[in-house]
Amino acid sequence: MRVAIVAESFLPQINGVTNSVCRVVEHLTRHGHAALVVAPGEGVTEYAGQPVARVPSFTLPGNDDSIVGLSTRRRVGRLLRDFEPDVVHLASPVWLGKAGMSAAARLGLPTVAVFQTDLAGFARGYRLWRTIGDDAIWAWLRRIHEQADLTLAPSSATLNQLATHGFPRLVRWGRGVDLVRFHPAHRDDELRRELAPDGEIIVGYVGRLAPEKHVASLTALRDLPGVKLAIVGGGPSEDALRDALPDAAFLGFRTGEALSRAYASLDVFVHTGPAETFCQAVQEALASGVPVVAPDRGGPLDLVHHGWSGYLVDTGDADQLRAAVGRIAADPVRRVRMAAAARESVYGRSWDAVCGQLLEHYGTAIVRQAQKAPAA
Repeated sequence: MRVAIVAESFLPQINGVTNSVCRVVEHLTRHGHAALVVAPGEGVTEYAGQPVARVPSFTLPGNDDSIVGLSTRRRVGRLLRDFEPDVVHLASPVWLGKAGMSAAARLGLPTVAVFQTDLAGFARGYRLWRTIGDDAIWAWLRRIHEQADLTLAPSSATLNQLATHGFPRLVRWGRGVDLVRFHPAHRDDELRRELAPDGEIIVGYVGRLAPEKHVASLTALRDLPGVKLAIVGGGPSEDALRDALPDAAFLGFRTGEALSRAYASLDVFVHTGPAETFCQAVQEALASGVPVVAPDRGGPLDLVHHGWSGYLVDTGDADQLRAAVGRIAADPVRRVRMAAAARESVYGRSWDAVCGQLLEHYGTAIVRQAQKAPAA
């Protein structure tokens, strides 16, 4: 099979879209398929032995971490014609993805659109983008996805949300997790002594430090007895968070083994973002054998078994967040039980298994497109 992936984000940007595209390309390569990635900005021009075509880009005002692809239907169409894909995979289509969808439709190519970013929720965190309004954002996204042969939603909550907004041809497709990279065996006693020299319970957050993640909610935990806060990541909110959480350990942006050790060395993981369509960070924490406290909405609803592998609460409510974390932190037996349940909950969610499902969705899109084609 030949798969063209039009990605709204790709390396060197590190985020959920990039991570899932990398895993998909790796899977396609291992199984003998050909792939082309079309991505914005400068960066690698090959990944896992497959070509990466770069298009011009610009940076979103007020958010230096977000790169937006600038390309026309004609330009993307030339790339697709030259590659001759069997299916076009649109990863979180917004700007570049719109051009990719239009080009694929004009060429009569099967399309699978992967909804991954709650753009309306993201926009609420930035003053400039709040002026656009939820209705306009949803209308823009719906016009893109209406053209797709299949739209894949990452969670049941997102599936329901998209249906409410009138998106057609919906199927749920989750995300995989690397069960070797994220594993309790990476727990690092030296790192734990460095972070909590007096044996405190280490409560941590891993992710982007940005307004839409609501990391400032962690201030509810700053004077919780016997607890040390550890924050992994970087972003535009870092300076403000350092001021708000002067006693927290800020470990910076981490990848690879350093990230694996950071996750596994936590006693409790807290995610505060209320607009997560899936929340890969929660899944990585679970795989690392760490109990999770996460928002009682969005993607975490499918990932955290409330009362068993962690707690689902209104993380914007300081009392609820503090009570949930305190309940785990104060009870070592509960922590051990929840840690085992966390790891057990991710079995069967390897990237190989999830990408196998994706290939089936590609097949469905190809059949649907063939049924639309006029008889010869």
